Amino acid sequence: MEPLERYRPIIDDFEAFRAACERPLGIAVRVNTIKASVERAIATLEHDDIEYEQAAWNSRVLRLETDSPGSTWASFHGFVHTQEEVSAVPPVVLDPEPGETVFDACAAPGGKATQLAALMDDRGTVVANDSNLGRLSALRFNAERLGATSLAVTHQDARNFSFSPLAVDQFDHALVDAPCSCEGTIRKNPTTLEEWSEDHVHSVAGIQKGILRRAVQATRPGGTVVYSTCTFAPEENEAVVQHVLDAEDCRVVDVDLDSDLQYAPGVTEWNDETYDSSLERAIRIYPHHNDTGGFFVAKLEVGA
Repeated sequence: MEPLERYRPIIDDFEAFRAACERPLGIAVRVNTIKASVERAIATLEHDDIEYEQAAWNSRVLRLETDSPGSTWASFHGFVHTQEEVSAVPPVVLDPEPGETVFDACAAPGGKATQLAALMDDRGTVVANDSNLGRLSALRFNAERLGATSLAVTHQDARNFSFSPLAVDQFDHALVDAPCSCEGTIRKNPTTLEEWSEDHVHSVAGIQKGILRRAVQATRPGGTVVYSTCTFAPEENEAVVQHVLDAEDCRVVDVDLDSDLQYAPGVTEWNDETYDSSLERAIRIYPHHNDTGGFFVAKLEVGA
């Protein structure tokens, strides 16, 4: 837990934060509305005597009392998909409409890509891209199990993403759930911090900047881009967004979420750096806020 001490100055109740990080993470699933309504998915769980609780901020997210969510009838038939609760936030923030085109830059293993498809009623196109060929098999499996037919799977380095041979020249929206140092996953992966280093944080931040810049470039004027990570480091969060604000024509806009989800604003100062005041519109979700993992989410609007 020692690396987390560096965040003491920016976290509201640091002792509660530390205590939450040391507790095991509960199980959550997302109802896949491509195959089942929330009511039908819940009825299926009740039939199997699986206790559940709907997330206060999103009725499609369920907390389950089971150690094997992937073995349930509902999961096998694609009614639900195991997905950490806070991981469901970025697609909700992006809020795509049916018929639109969406670029998911780092899509494998497909939880958010299939969630985007569900939010669009599986009408439109979600280009689900990933640079890791091994992880693409999991993405394809999840897309098939969940019935997400609007996905087009691509294998590219998102920093140099090319449209050819896609039948689009710009996307309506893009999601960059970037590879990161994963500090926010410590509750389900207690060994996350064992090999943590500031050098690694700075190294992965360079990759994140390239991916987010390309996503902004690939999105039409007036379109939106959501950037998210499961880490706390401002170097991987606000600093990455600041880099793209300086390099591309875009601006940070408000995140529209249900008030039942607790979060802190983005930071505008870290160590010797300052960031644009608009980054207060980004959100930082800490484990002690909603008894979840940790996440950072920022929403950008591409300029005309």
